[in-house]
Amino acid sequence: METKRARIAEMARADSKVRFTSIGHLINEQALMESHEEMETGKATGIDGMTKEKYGEDLEANVGQLVARLKQKSYRPQPARRTYIPKDEKSMRPLGIPAYEDKLVQHALKQVLSAIYEQDFMDFSYGFRPGRSMHDALKKVTEVIQYGRISYVVDADIKGFFNHVDHEWLIQFLELRIADPNILRLVRRMLKAGIQEEGNFEPTEEGTPQGSAVSPLLANVYLHYVLDLWFMVTVKKQCNGQAEIIRFADDFICCFQYREDAERFYAALGQRLEKFKLSLAEEKTKIIEFGRYAEERSRREGKGKPKTFDFLGFTHYCSKSQKGAYRVKRETSGKKFRQKVKKMKQWIRTNRHLKQEEFLKAIRSKLLGHYRYYGITDNYDRMKAYQTETTKLMEKWLNRRSQRKSFTRERFSEVIKKWQLPKPRIYVDIYK
Repeated sequence: METKRARIAEMARADSKVRFTSIGHLINEQALMESHEEMETGKATGIDGMTKEKYGEDLEANVGQLVARLKQKSYRPQPARRTYIPKDEKSMRPLGIPAYEDKLVQHALKQVLSAIYEQDFMDFSYGFRPGRSMHDALKKVTEVIQYGRISYVVDADIKGFFNHVDHEWLIQFLELRIADPNILRLVRRMLKAGIQEEGNFEPTEEGTPQGSAVSPLLANVYLHYVLDLWFMVTVKKQCNGQAEIIRFADDFICCFQYREDAERFYAALGQRLEKFKLSLAEEKTKIIEFGRYAEERSRREGKGKPKTFDFLGFTHYCSKSQKGAYRVKRETSGKKFRQKVKKMKQWIRTNRHLKQEEFLKAIRSKLLGHYRYYGITDNYDRMKAYQTETTKLMEKWLNRRSQRKSFTRERFSEVIKKWQLPKPRIYVDIYK
């Protein structure tokens, strides 16, 4: 399968206008078997209640029947089971968990589509792409602002992007590269499969279901045509100075050398999104002065430091290196820090009665996960603060396991040393 997908990638790379007329056959027994092997165990189930282990008990027969339905065009995705995860301090994010067979088909479809679209996607697009990470996007921000001629940043936010992707526009975008009716039919059925919540069916007339394996790729296709190409072909050519964009899924910033370029882009952006049934979150979208020259200008005019902006969970601010040179620095944003502390509090409160070994294993894992993402250059202090808050929460809630107080402050300090919780460290050098 990898060889066949590599051939598709080669054809897509060689000709940016070629349309693929026969690729549906690549979602076959072998591809679905590979998808099954890549599924993680212990994941939440869809409305079918099927797990990887159960499906694998008669894998060949199950996959054979699934392929037969795909060939007969009788395969129809089941509604996704809706669940919710915390989005921020005030709201929850809806997720759609597909049935197990739908997960397999989505994964196999994603592999085929990725082979084509990875040749088209722009270099400044980082979200949900192989070999690219949030840290890579942050490094690009540093490169553009710190070493470029940037003085203005447009910090933009698309309102409810994943919930408002227009299905007809998405299909039109896909048709620019795909002429196989089997693939287009499959995508349409996935988009229209609907949601089931507490036994009630809800149709999906717009949006891509968050939780679907193929949803991030389809979202990238949508924004590739709506935003990325438009920025490169139209916006950048109309600018008098340097203009750059860095995008991670629907989260993006645009950087400009001149204010008039930033303002012209800001005015056009809302109209561009509206054409494709999207809209800006006006309260979260702004133009700020930012960069080496903005800092010098602010200092001369007695305005203090330039304003900050948040991107990918970090607050970016203008500062200096130890040698006095201009430097873009970042720290965990206040919003994300509060969310992470709140989430840790909820977990400790709920799981404080676990056996000590199991409890500590989970805490260590959570701390390490936090450090590996937020452990970047200049952010040590905020990671240390997170460790401190976690320790306080542990002392508070472990002392509430019974009416009798388990730890004095001195005793708890001794126990924390014995438990050897992982300490913060810088995992990612943003300058490498």
